Amino acid sequence: MRYRSGLLRLPVMAILMLLTAMHGQAQQLSAYVNPLIGASSSASAAGIYHGLGKTFPGATTPYGMVQVSPNTITGGDNGSGYSYEHTSIEGFAFTQMSGIGWFGDLGNFLVMPTNGPLKTSAGKLDGTTDGYRSAYDKKSEKASAGYYSVFLNKYHTKAEMTAAPHSGMLRFTFPENKESSIQIDLARRVGGTSTLQYVKVLNEHTIAGWMKCTPDGGGWGNGDGKANYTIYFYAQFSKPLKNYGVWSADIPDSWSRKREDIESDRYQTQIANAAILKNTKEKQGKHLGFYTTFATTKNETVLMKVGISFVDMAGARKNLNAEIKDWNFDATRQRAVALWDKALAKVKVQGGNAEQKAVFYTAMYHSMIDPRIVNDVDGRYTAGDGTIKTSSEFKKRTIFSGWDVFRSQMPLQTIINPSLVNDMINSLVTLADEKHKDYLERWELLNAYSGCMFGNPAVSMIADAYAKGIRNYDISKAYQLSKGSVERFGNGNRGYTPQSIAYTLEYGYTEWCVSQMAKWLNHPEDVEKYAKRSLSYKNIYDADKGWFRPRDSTGNWVAWPDSGRLTQWYGTFETNPYQQGWFVPHDIGGMVQLMGGEAKVLADLDNLFAKTPDNMMWNDYYNHANEPVHHVPFLFNRLNRPWLTQKWTREICRRAYHNSVEGLVGNEDVGQMSAWYILAASGLHPVCPGDTRQEITSPVFDQITFQLDNAYAKGKTFTIVARNNAAANIYIQSALLNGKPYSKCYLDFKDIAIGGKLELVMGNTPSKNWGTTN
Repeated sequence: MRYRSGLLRLPVMAILMLLTAMHGQAQQLSAYVNPLIGASSSASAAGIYHGLGKTFPGATTPYGMVQVSPNTITGGDNGSGYSYEHTSIEGFAFTQMSGIGWFGDLGNFLVMPTNGPLKTSAGKLDGTTDGYRSAYDKKSEKASAGYYSVFLNKYHTKAEMTAAPHSGMLRFTFPENKESSIQIDLARRVGGTSTLQYVKVLNEHTIAGWMKCTPDGGGWGNGDGKANYTIYFYAQFSKPLKNYGVWSADIPDSWSRKREDIESDRYQTQIANAAILKNTKEKQGKHLGFYTTFATTKNETVLMKVGISFVDMAGARKNLNAEIKDWNFDATRQRAVALWDKALAKVKVQGGNAEQKAVFYTAMYHSMIDPRIVNDVDGRYTAGDGTIKTSSEFKKRTIFSGWDVFRSQMPLQTIINPSLVNDMINSLVTLADEKHKDYLERWELLNAYSGCMFGNPAVSMIADAYAKGIRNYDISKAYQLSKGSVERFGNGNRGYTPQSIAYTLEYGYTEWCVSQMAKWLNHPEDVEKYAKRSLSYKNIYDADKGWFRPRDSTGNWVAWPDSGRLTQWYGTFETNPYQQGWFVPHDIGGMVQLMGGEAKVLADLDNLFAKTPDNMMWNDYYNHANEPVHHVPFLFNRLNRPWLTQKWTREICRRAYHNSVEGLVGNEDVGQMSAWYILAASGLHPVCPGDTRQEITSPVFDQITFQLDNAYAKGKTFTIVARNNAAANIYIQSALLNGKPYSKCYLDFKDIAIGGKLELVMGNTPSKNWGTTN
């Protein structure tokens, strides 16, 4: 049963926002966005330690560097720094990650408006220690595209925030108080701490500085992700700096600074007892904060604006001056909204109800947070070797959650934002050069080779891009790095990866991707070599058990568990063999033959879906909460049962996505969960990125129009129309492509790129005549 706590129901503000959109402002697509969808890490609500969506509700812009968002927690498996069920806020940070499932990172430059005696520690979430953290009025919380606000009960202060691509702005409405303050925790970092900070007062309205974040301070994977970056800031205050200072905690050199260490009572006591250095104009240290204190009258507003850079303080200043020139908070907010309206217009839908539109456009919003830009307004960025480079040919991007996003997120971008795909490939290819690596990163965060997850998702992204004509990068280097990736991380001549079903299957797929690239680029020896390796899946299929099974390094089968293929982690990763075993996207025909033929496979797929719980939360069958099964509903198209693809994609859209805080059944995973919905609800989705075949399924909406990029596509738009569409009319009866009868249950990508219209006639019973010609 889905969790029904009152804390997680649809916020009143979201309902009002939707009503506004429905009555005369539907053209403002940003009005449909509810950033609180998925904004929970609750393991109890999800039924699994992975938690729910783990999105953040704060203000950002499309693919922007800055995200100004409330943070409720520093440590633990709370990668976004926020969870809706938490009842207090420790501050508002200027960088956040979205929907990630590992111990998080960023959450830097934490700002908190306060009054009364200065506290140098946030205090604990459970309230057992005092600090500057504040309870907040949940009913006051408002989140929309480019804006967030909340009332802090402890300080009787309203906090509002908005963002520009490289900068952000805060507006605080204070009560009457002789000791109102703005505090900045410079050491703060989600999942750890920055290990060294610097701050300098430049004039009576401005400070600048930096925070160095290394693996020694935890962060991504509690340091295992090797995130190593420096964030520079340039911050201005509308109220002059008269009574200001720095706090500095004495952290002994011998102390570890990983997540579990900074959460300890010993460490927190040290922070709470930090030295307060009044009127200090410049300071470097291991745990610093900055404060400015002033008297306020009732409902007095004080503003703060901040430029962020990953290059230097001069870059942070340029970024702020280019984007937020004045103190007009409302104008800054409207510019953010305008950016979102423009970005969201890449896909326009008609029909559907208010909830479906909210889910759709919030999914668009979440799919447009990453991969974010990381270069400054002047084009400069920090390269993988630590040098500063400038690029006029591509935007440097970061946060490539590869294992997740190669399935839906990057294929979606090939349609609506192909330049972003070029940017991401260029970013990864040049990063490998800068790091002197012969392979591509699979989960990149600010130039870090995190080693998170497995497979070779960048290889998939490159193969898919090249197949679709997206080629504005060094193709030769991209190919060589793809080869290097599958050689380093692949099945090799052994023909499988020991102890693993998951590795063997995913490596086999990306080895197929390299064989395809080799064919396109005329490397015949590589075509044969990698095509052969792509069939490694056959080497781990146990005919006696009727399913995939891991082998050990000597070739013997790993002992079959009592619960068989439903056993989580039996040769798999975050899955069981029943879920992982369907991942042979490049050779569906061979997979079906190996599994015993079409009838047997269909019966097994029927069982997979029939035993899936109604709420689609984490389970042992079709587990939409995790990515490895995301292509599975579309396999029915390949098995000449397209009406079952239509049935199940509509069911997943209905049951797994909602306009509520618990509206995502699993981690958002940096856009993947949302991108799946966008494509499926539009009536299209790939099974195998790198193959230009796009499966057709039942659209949620009456009409969907994709805006195409004329630099990559011949057409201006591609439109899908679903005639007679309704909640009961989920089955495609017939189709026209550009006015001509169309009988296939798939399109080629070129059919989309040339522009045009796909018209689908819908009905309430399966049509067993349409779409069965493969």
